[in-house]
Amino acid sequence: MRLGTHTLTDGRGLLFGGDYNPEQWPEEVWTEDVELMKAAGVNLVTVGVFSWARIEPEPGARDFGWLDRVLDLLGAAEIAVDLATPTASPPPWLGHRWPETLPVDESGHRLWYGSRNQFCPSSPVYRERALAIVTDLADRYAGHPTLALWHVGNEYGQICHCDESAAAFRTWLQARHGDLDTLNEAWGTTFWSQRYSDWAEIIPPRRAPYMINPTQQLDWQRFCSDALLAHYQAERDILRERTPGTPVTTNFMGLFKPVDYWSWAGEEDIVSNDCYPDPADPLSPARTALTHDLMRGLGQGRPWLLMEQATNGVNWRPHNLPKPPGQFRLESLQAVARGADGLCYFQWRASRFGAERFHAAMVPHAGPDTRLHAEVRAHGQELRELAPVAGEPVPARVAMVFDWASWWALEERGRPSDRLNAPDQLLSYYLPFWERGVSVDLVPPSAELSGYPLVVVPNLYLISDQDAAALTAYVHGGGVLMVGPFSGIVDPRAHVRTGRFPAPLREVLGASGEEWLPAPEDRPVRCQWTGGGEPAAHAWTGGAEFTAHTWTELIAAEGAETVAEFTEGDLAGYPAVLRHRAGQGVAWYVATMPEPVALGALAGRLLADAGVRGELPDLPPGVEAVRRGDVLFLLNHGTATVRLPIPHAADDLLTGSPATGHVTLTPRAVAALRPRVQPPFGDPLA
Repeated sequence: MRLGTHTLTDGRGLLFGGDYNPEQWPEEVWTEDVELMKAAGVNLVTVGVFSWARIEPEPGARDFGWLDRVLDLLGAAEIAVDLATPTASPPPWLGHRWPETLPVDESGHRLWYGSRNQFCPSSPVYRERALAIVTDLADRYAGHPTLALWHVGNEYGQICHCDESAAAFRTWLQARHGDLDTLNEAWGTTFWSQRYSDWAEIIPPRRAPYMINPTQQLDWQRFCSDALLAHYQAERDILRERTPGTPVTTNFMGLFKPVDYWSWAGEEDIVSNDCYPDPADPLSPARTALTHDLMRGLGQGRPWLLMEQATNGVNWRPHNLPKPPGQFRLESLQAVARGADGLCYFQWRASRFGAERFHAAMVPHAGPDTRLHAEVRAHGQELRELAPVAGEPVPARVAMVFDWASWWALEERGRPSDRLNAPDQLLSYYLPFWERGVSVDLVPPSAELSGYPLVVVPNLYLISDQDAAALTAYVHGGGVLMVGPFSGIVDPRAHVRTGRFPAPLREVLGASGEEWLPAPEDRPVRCQWTGGGEPAAHAWTGGAEFTAHTWTELIAAEGAETVAEFTEGDLAGYPAVLRHRAGQGVAWYVATMPEPVALGALAGRLLADAGVRGELPDLPPGVEAVRRGDVLFLLNHGTATVRLPIPHAADDLLTGSPATGHVTLTPRAVAALRPRVQPPFGDPLA
């Protein structure tokens, strides 16, 4: 049985805390730390992430005494521990004695110790040493009453191109392809005389004179994700064997390209994530919401943990803007609204030394008697008022399809334009739904879609026949589907599907294309809505113009109705947006990259087709509305005070105040409204 956040939140409510690194401080500080944690309402801390050298100061030695005292101190204060396996950063003695454990880059250069992540995922010596310390850690603390969660490694993403990785890659390829003839066919090695006649000839994609075989690159990315996953699984299995009732996680990093989180998420008991919105990015509220929805999707709708965030500025951007007062609280509550059951930070106390000494913390360098720590204490206390939302779902009626393999394949070199990328496409289509207060589930192409009235596919460059058939069946069964440009182009081997594109979706879209035509960077593409399409109540005025950019396609309707067309150049009069009735449903295709206003109009039409509406009508710019369980969260990311009408009398869980008729939100304010009378599902406050 898969464990969940309920094993952590029962009796605690929402979790609040962060990374705690007591090994950086003398022991007299530990007592002060725990007293401050209690005052702040901290009920979960992560311990031991980077403590390998402290636990094992030399090969085979063990020093658990300090960790015993830390856990006992936290346990006495009833603060639960997320105990980390320290394998993300091996001690210097490992690389010094066994340099083959150190990673090698694509140019063949060995990367040395002195930082972190200095390991080769395929190294047998690293694996042996890592599993040995994990075994001893699990045996030591299996019965400790404060152990609540296991945290395996940290931010997995290390890639290595060494000879041991090459050997492991060949083994992986043999399992995937079976024999060399099949591999040669899959990789298309007749191109550029690349045929392999012996498995020993195959190496990782290393620095070469020109572009690397794209299918070799795709398989390499699949292998690297799987190699890291195998190591995570090996550690996890040790922990599960010794502590079967304790959930296990590892922290993801949002839209992190090197690791396919769809393949990882089912191996965790709880999905957790590290999220660091950029204060300089005006789109960060929507970008962060998208990341949170991805985490919820990875957990198949279950609550997740925000394992790391920042109370203020970080240290690793070139120019680290601070957060204004109230900003970290706003970001934290945004995560709660979108399904997080835990809000943790990096880190508890700001470091005096090391590479992250200027990274913000819950206790800053200036100490606890500061504005920032006062905000931390206040936020920890108010989270107790939100205990009723712990474990509650975030209902969504729109699904957005995203796939790591397609992302990898799309962004290989040698395509028509390197300006068409998967994350930007995803955010562009997500933004108008976020602005309307429409919750979205992110799902893989293989997901069951029948429960969603609307499915949006911003880009699915790589698609299998099975997934294409499922999308087609979804529409014929009554669903509304939107497909963005340059989708359905290659198969899982990254081979181009010949014929008019998108070949596997041609029938359901009622349209097909013959040319991809990247647009000049310095000139917008002019288009206009034709006024076509059902229903009659349009989200735009027929004939209204809009612009697009970056990408166009020469496409023809084959049963679909042209809803927008290009109005100038060689594409004048050709479709830009099409809509096709197929079976009981509707399929849309967009053959360009419309400007945000046009995408907003398109989102309105898609929602009308699907019969879906947002939580509140006409949200002001910068205001986010999302429902979790029966609580409607309203978050003001804007710079102006707003007054929002609400359809039902409610109580604000954060303030205890009643809300009737309307609610007023100052900049960075949040309301968590629970209706006094439960309305039926589908009501804006339901």
